[in-house]
Amino acid sequence: MPSSAARPFRWRLTLLGWTLPLLVMSLPVSLPLFLVSIVGIPLIGAFGVGIAMILAAAWLTRVLTDVHRWIFASALGVTISRPYVWPTAAAQPGRRMPPGHPGAKVIALARDPATWRDLAWLLVNATLGFVTYLVVITLFALSVLPLWWWLVPPLMRGYARLSGTLLGPTGAASLAARVQQLTDSRAETVDAQAAELRRIERDLHDGAQAQLTSLGMNIGMAEELLRTDPDAAARLLAEAREGSGQVLADLRDLVHGIHPPVLADRGLSGAVEALVLAHPLPVEVEDRVAGRPPAPVESAAYFAVAETLTNITKHARASSVQLTLDHDGGRLRIAVHDDGRGGAVAGSGGGLHGIGRRLFAFDGTVNIDSPEGGPTTVTMEIPCELSSAKTTPSSETG
Repeated sequence: MPSSAARPFRWRLTLLGWTLPLLVMSLPVSLPLFLVSIVGIPLIGAFGVGIAMILAAAWLTRVLTDVHRWIFASALGVTISRPYVWPTAAAQPGRRMPPGHPGAKVIALARDPATWRDLAWLLVNATLGFVTYLVVITLFALSVLPLWWWLVPPLMRGYARLSGTLLGPTGAASLAARVQQLTDSRAETVDAQAAELRRIERDLHDGAQAQLTSLGMNIGMAEELLRTDPDAAARLLAEAREGSGQVLADLRDLVHGIHPPVLADRGLSGAVEALVLAHPLPVEVEDRVAGRPPAPVESAAYFAVAETLTNITKHARASSVQLTLDHDGGRLRIAVHDDGRGGAVAGSGGGLHGIGRRLFAFDGTVNIDSPEGGPTTVTMEIPCELSSAKTTPSSETG
């Protein structure tokens, strides 16, 4: 096991290893991209040359900034959010452009504040960034190791944070993104609830309603035969009794799909234990939740776990599952790990996509780590506070 002194030394060597590609991406790359972007503006009308230059430079700039975001986060622990998406080709006011027209993309780029902030960062990276990386390499090359050891971390982190002021979203952009996120979440929640109501209506119409109709007909026929053929009436009543049991079972299943009684009685932990007992694979549960979340959060978390376990049964080809429930920092965290074949993705209309949509309504998140060949870990988080001690079978009888 490496000593505590060896770890920071290797980390600094790792930073030194990143410094050379960062140096190449500063003056030699950032300055040409800046110049191409600026020169392309007056050439927009020159047979589309300027449009092509601007679009190519914007795409390459965003690739470059994404690479820097990744390096700053992985090597320095400085996380910079991505403030933009690639502009759509929506028609612009005052200019009639067909869908897909490059000019519409250029106008969208020009209206995106992140584009101009990226341009400013290109200049900063070509000058201050170049000097920063050059100083780090020079100090090491000249064997000024004490100064290199002391200066590298604050110098690199300082430049990463400075870059974050230009490459990250502004307060207005963050607020707009949050508003859009909440709008999308509300729309998806309304759609999901409407689909759930249609499912309940369909289940009642095709199941319980049809069975109750048949039950009423059998009882009516039994009434007519009661005096003339008591044996036939008895058989019809027996069939009605069996039918009533089936109706009750179907209604219980329907209620279970809306809000399982075990969830109300024993909370999320007890409901998850019930799911695990019915699962065809061995599931190891580690429960570190000391209380009960709010009822809507419990319900969302329960159905998310149920859907995840169902997906494992259908697609993972796993032999075992580990499930962890935890609550820390005001967030309920559920991790489901399986040793299956991996390759799980949250495709549109799939089970994992439905889980994300369900949790999104509570500002929750779903993270999927599923390389090809496995294993797969699905981590779900929902912000919430625990309201009371959870109910367990022992506490009920104690």
